[in-house]
Amino acid sequence: MSVDTKKPTVSTSSNWWKWFDFRARKAGGWAFILNRIAGLALVLYLSMHLVVLGRLTQGEQAWHDFLAFTENPIIKIGEFLVIAAGIFHGLNGIRIGLATFGNSAAQQKAIFYVVLVLSILGSAVFAYRLFI
Repeated sequence: MSVDTKKPTVSTSSNWWKWFDFRARKAGGWAFILNRIAGLALVLYLSMHLVVLGRLTQGEQAWHDFLAFTENPIIKIGEFLVIAAGIFHGLNGIRIGLATFGNSAAQQKAIFYVVLVLSILGSAVFAYRLFI
């Protein structure tokens, strides 16, 4: 009995672009990628939020100046993206929890699409309230 000692070669320099190829992704791959992006965005927001809360220590005028700055449309778009990421990340986390405990493993694809629809609807309601 012979043992094959050849190891598969991994060429990271030529295959990195495949990670961004949307044609090869299935629903589970998209769920994973979107969940990671939303999670990273929320971590970034948390760090920015802590910096903003530090403005409270600089006095009432600094806080009011910051509140006036938040009326900027770019800041409002950022707020919308944070809420959209939070809604999606939370709902997708519930889907992952259900699948992990075996309650919906067979229906993961359908539940992912429900998560997407609910995320879009929730984000649309928030956008309406924020921008109108």
